Amino acid sequence: MAFWWPLLVLAAAYALCRLLLFLIPPTVPSIDVDASDVLAKEDSFIYIPRRGKSTQTDKVQCYEPATMKYLGYFPVVTPDEVKEHVAQSRKAQRIWAKSSFKQRRQFLRILLKYILEHQDLICEVSSRDTGKTMVDASLGEIMTTCEKITWLLDEGEKWLKPEYRSTGRSMLHKRAKVEFYPLGVIGAIVSWNYPFHNVFNPVLAAVFSGNAAVIKVSEHATWSGCFYFRIIQAALSAVGAPENLVHIITGFAETGQALVSSVDKIIFVGSPGVGKMIMKRASETLIPVTLELGGKDSFIVCEDVDLPSVVQVATRAALQSSGQNCAGAERFYVHDDIYSAFVSQIVKTVKSISVGPPLSGRYDMGAICMIEHSEKLQNLVNDALDKGAEIAVRGSFGNLGEDAVDQFFPPTVLVNVDHTMKIMQEETFGPIIPIMKFSSDEEAIKLANDSKYGLGCAVFSGNQKRAIRIASQLHCGVAAINDFASSYMCQSLPFGGVKDSGFGRFAGVEGLRACCLVKSVVEDRLWPYIRTVIPKPIQYPVSEHGFEFQQLLVETLYGYSVWDRLRSLVNLIKMVTEQNFAPTSNATTKKRR
Repeated sequence: MAFWWPLLVLAAAYALCRLLLFLIPPTVPSIDVDASDVLAKEDSFIYIPRRGKSTQTDKVQCYEPATMKYLGYFPVVTPDEVKEHVAQSRKAQRIWAKSSFKQRRQFLRILLKYILEHQDLICEVSSRDTGKTMVDASLGEIMTTCEKITWLLDEGEKWLKPEYRSTGRSMLHKRAKVEFYPLGVIGAIVSWNYPFHNVFNPVLAAVFSGNAAVIKVSEHATWSGCFYFRIIQAALSAVGAPENLVHIITGFAETGQALVSSVDKIIFVGSPGVGKMIMKRASETLIPVTLELGGKDSFIVCEDVDLPSVVQVATRAALQSSGQNCAGAERFYVHDDIYSAFVSQIVKTVKSISVGPPLSGRYDMGAICMIEHSEKLQNLVNDALDKGAEIAVRGSFGNLGEDAVDQFFPPTVLVNVDHTMKIMQEETFGPIIPIMKFSSDEEAIKLANDSKYGLGCAVFSGNQKRAIRIASQLHCGVAAINDFASSYMCQSLPFGGVKDSGFGRFAGVEGLRACCLVKSVVEDRLWPYIRTVIPKPIQYPVSEHGFEFQQLLVETLYGYSVWDRLRSLVNLIKMVTEQNFAPTSNATTKKRR
């Protein structure tokens, strides 16, 4: 008994120390970021963007899509300037690659502290630049980024340390491992729908894994992206990181093309058409590519669900595809036993929605960033109506300025839809809820898989095993069971799709390691006592019985049963001890021929 007391005391002391370390937060300095020029101004004038096919200029004009208030402009970075940005980042990365994980974690903590202390500012900037509400900016921008930071703090180092693997039967005397080294400069071309998270997402993974990052922000969210860059700069400076480790560049297609040609890896978030051009350009330098190209996510509702709660989730899922967010569902499949009740409750909810300015809005129904996108949405609705669909309800506009009406689209519920309609096949990126019946699980699976996209899905059933069985047969990269978009809040999980939704993954272990050169290493386990020695029968020049020896060696290592392997081992030992392994003579060789 006396022997156990010291061990118990040590265990208790260790547990107490761990608890104290958990309760006492680390010391994290605050950073100061100038935000004076992004605060709302009442005297901002109304900006009227050009309509029709946009022509690229030497300036990126920025404005609030919900109010059309002018925000300013940023220069278009030329291809030569892009190369210079990447060259500066590459130089800084050689220094940062030698940084410690302690330094990298401190960078993350400083960012997290600033985000928590300035949530209202970050969300307001996102809201003004994209048209989303403050609540949805917090859900989609703040929470996801904070979750990524905390996951990296908790587990990031573990997944970047050397990982030991089995050596197999033939290399038992060896030690095998995988090592992860930074690639160099990670380039990212990001979309406008989540301007804060879309900038921080690649930067966090790149910097924590020892890389530099050059991010080309969308021309539709340049104003916010350039402000968020100041936060990153201040945090890097606070931990003594080299200057120029991270760059933000602004511009149009030519700027993005130059970035692809200059970096060591490219991450692209956007459309399939542009994604194909990115791949073509990346093939010239053979750099790895990660493509997240949107989707046509299915929302499947079985007849055994708690209908009121599912309707609430479905409404948010639909409205989150409103032109600011891409996490929304775009195709709704409802079992015919509850179809009428589901539509009735959706209609009741949408009737209560009044579209208004996002900073005061209660729904995720702000402005649409892209010029003339509302016309595209109306064309999709018209195509559905021409083919037999009906509008069950449309939301109304609230207090909108006359100059901003074209930037909004009312939430619209469509019934009697089918897959001949473009609304069920093309990515909508708008607040349209097309609802289609199904009568069996097999039919729902067939309908959901009838798409060129394969990003995500959501399946709802009162029987969780049933929902899991349906989701397992859907050809997509992300699935939520009795929930919607919850997988992205688990930052340990990879994110990405298949088919026209792209390939490769960001987030999670896979996304973090995708920023690395993955190197396989084999070394002697007991050096210098046990070393690799080529057996004498197969040393050059190979002996007359060299192939017979090799056959027995293979059978000894990989025979079907233990007895087969033992029998081969006995024969192998007998052969080695009895044979004189002289080199094969020329005469013998000629005779064999």
